[in-house]
Formats: sequence, structure tokens, C-alpha cells
Amino acid sequence: MRNLFNKAKAVLLASCLLHPGSWVSAQELHEPSRWDNDIATFAAMDAANPPPEGAIVLVGSSSIARWNDQAEAALAPLTVIPRGFGGSVMGDVLHHLDNVVLRYEPRAVLIYEGDNDTAYNVPTDTILDQLQQIIARVHEELPETRIYLLGVKPSILRWNIFDRAQLVNAGYQLIASADPLVTYVDTVNPFLNANGMVMDDIFVGDNLHFNATGNLIWGSVIRAALMPEEIRFE
Repeated sequence: MRNLFNKAKAVLLASCLLHPGSWVSAQELHEPSRWDNDIATFAAMDAANPPPEGAIVLVGSSSIARWNDQAEAALAPLTVIPRGFGGSVMGDVLHHLDNVVLRYEPRAVLIYEGDNDTAYNVPTDTILDQLQQIIARVHEELPETRIYLLGVKPSILRWNIFDRAQLVNAGYQLIASADPLVTYVDTVNPFLNANGMVMDDIFVGDNLHFNATGNLIWGSVIRAALMPEEIRFE
């Protein structure tokens, strides 16, 4: 697996070198501590209403965060703990992994990151390395926990940089293909028209986040990915 992943990294790294704009210095990235208030809010919610054991944690950026209050109904009867937070990136999930994932000892974790990373010019190689660290920690502490990895979705706002997102998605698929506990979920094709362009009626005014129609598709895609394996544990 390691040799396979290293070969993929070399290909992806070469692609990034051909696009200098895909690089950004660490100093230009926001600190993960900017989410401390959100993490404290999750802790307060847990204290007031202890979450169920052996559930499915949903973690990631705004496409998950804006869906936090809809996820339970959309995925019922699956037991889920929505823990999406704002405009996060993969490094934020890695930094806060103890508090947004591991503390719940979930039977499964669903991750959506890479959308903001590509918009912020985080190198593909960095995104994949951080993901590998997340997966390694989950495997180490929760060796039977399954991981569902959502591909970076297309959007009107970020269509001009979607080639970067597709590089990330290719890396996600390679990682999943080499790990029986990791499943890649296609969140690209369900949002494309027959002509291969992103749908134009599924977003709110910012052309990035889903409207009600987009969220219905989003929920159905996630539900279809989780249900075959996870329903048996309910």
C-alpha cells in the first residue's frame, strides 16, 4: 500500500509543480485554533445530551456543517453524530480529531474535506498526507471503524478550479482502493448534467452551498453509500 500511495503522490506532486498557484506557505493558512469555540460548543452539546455509542460521525467543512441539523432525519434510521464545522480544511480535522471523532468511538466516520483546501491552494500532496494521518490514527485507536470518504463536490463558484479537486478525488480513490476499511463516495457525478457541467439549480446565492434541492441529492448520495453496510448495526 505504501509503495502504491507514494507512486500516486509523485504523480500528483508533479501536477502541482506544473501549477505554481497550487502552492501556499504554511504561514498563509489559518490556525486550526480558530475552531476552538466550535469544538467547545460540541463539548457543551455532549454534556447536555450525551451522544449515542457506536454511531456514525459526520465531520467536515460547510457542506456538512450546514447540514448538521438535517443529517439525522435524512439518514434515519442510521444513528449519526453531525460534527461539521464551518470552512474547515483537512488539517483542521487532523488537529481536532480527538474531539470531533475519536472521543465518540464511532463505528464509522464520514469525512468531507478538500473543497476549501483546493480553493485555498493547499497542495494536493499536503491534503492527501493529512488524510493518511487521519486514517492512520483512526485505524490505530479504532481498528474496526469504517471510514467513508466523500469526493470533493463540483460547484458553480469553484468550477474554474475543479481540475484541482479532481486530482484530490483521484488521490482519495487510490487510498480507498488500497484499504478495505475506507470507502470512496462519488459526490461528483450526481451533481453533473448530461453535458458534464455542474447543475445550476442546486445552490443558494453564493453558488457554493446547496439549496433544498442540492441537499436532497447530497443526502441521498450519502444515504446510499452508508446504508448497505451500516444498517445492519442499527
